[in-house]
Amino acid sequence: MELDRNGVLIAMSGGVDSSVAAFLMLEKGYNCLGTTMRLYQNNDSATNNLHTCCTEKDVEDAEECASKLGIPFEVANFTSDFKEKIIEKFICTYEAGGTPNPCIDCNRYMKFGKLIELAERRGLFYICTGHYARIEERNGRFLLKKAVDQAKDQSYVLYSLTQNQLEHIKFPLGEMTKTEVRALAEREGFLNAHKHDSQDICFVPDGNYEAFMEKFTGKSYPEGDFKFPDGKVAGKHHGAVGYTIGQRRGLGISYSEPVYVYDKDMENNVVYVGTENMLYSTGLIADDVNWILFDKLTDSLKVTAKTRYRQKEFPATVEPLEDDKFKLIFDEPQRAVTKGQAVVLYQGDYVVGGGTITQSIGEMR
Repeated sequence: MELDRNGVLIAMSGGVDSSVAAFLMLEKGYNCLGTTMRLYQNNDSATNNLHTCCTEKDVEDAEECASKLGIPFEVANFTSDFKEKIIEKFICTYEAGGTPNPCIDCNRYMKFGKLIELAERRGLFYICTGHYARIEERNGRFLLKKAVDQAKDQSYVLYSLTQNQLEHIKFPLGEMTKTEVRALAEREGFLNAHKHDSQDICFVPDGNYEAFMEKFTGKSYPEGDFKFPDGKVAGKHHGAVGYTIGQRRGLGISYSEPVYVYDKDMENNVVYVGTENMLYSTGLIADDVNWILFDKLTDSLKVTAKTRYRQKEFPATVEPLEDDKFKLIFDEPQRAVTKGQAVVLYQGDYVVGGGTITQSIGEMR
């Protein structure tokens, strides 16, 4: 089936960004279909004051905005896919000692995986979201760039987009600031012009990951030992899955100076703690790699990098490894490099690529 190149499926979350994105696509003359993805039922009244998504109110807001714009609207149910691809992976990563990033996986498998498939079934060539990022085509290759609004830039969580996906995506907010987006929404009378941005993981809105995992799996995560580097027991933890690298608060350990989680041994249910210098490393290994600037890394390359979403980029050198992995060597040691998190590489405004951290190397211990 030939796809309509003037047709676009708008991913409408009920927030101001996606609503303005829909408005802009309409202004450009596209035939628009508004779609809200039902990923997770989040109707607990206790979540009403939290900055989360996937509530019935979000669906209602999306439908009302679509109605105001005069575009058709539908709700697409992907709850079973979300459970398999996002929630179960989230739990497996924590149980293996890592710290997952479910928002990146949701973008990869759901928003830019399932939605593109849905758009094609509807005969539409494009999908559009309210992400703050830009796409540029150069000599037949599609490149991902940071947003103009650096404070809102979301390129970090989009590094896994493929060439096929980038060809079919529109990011109309990439050239705008958040202030401009809200001003446009207010001017057009959108009900969500001043709605809070979602900040919490939709399926764990209260932030208690361990309680969620216990409820979801029916397991209980047993207490175990906190240990210092020399093996001396420092205290008791309440389940190793509940602690992340770099964590200081909530350890309940009395020591002559602040102590932090720097490693976990999930097999023996041990959480290792030490002083802040234990958190620093000189490099990392990453797998599950996706390159955007080119098809394959064949030689070492100078880049800047981020190992956390809100982190300031730091200079480093990336080197190819076998099995499509890469090694990243930092110009200066970096703090709390965490297994399971994404490392994203940049050259200026362009995303070079990225991967999932499997280990830190050259720890300063």
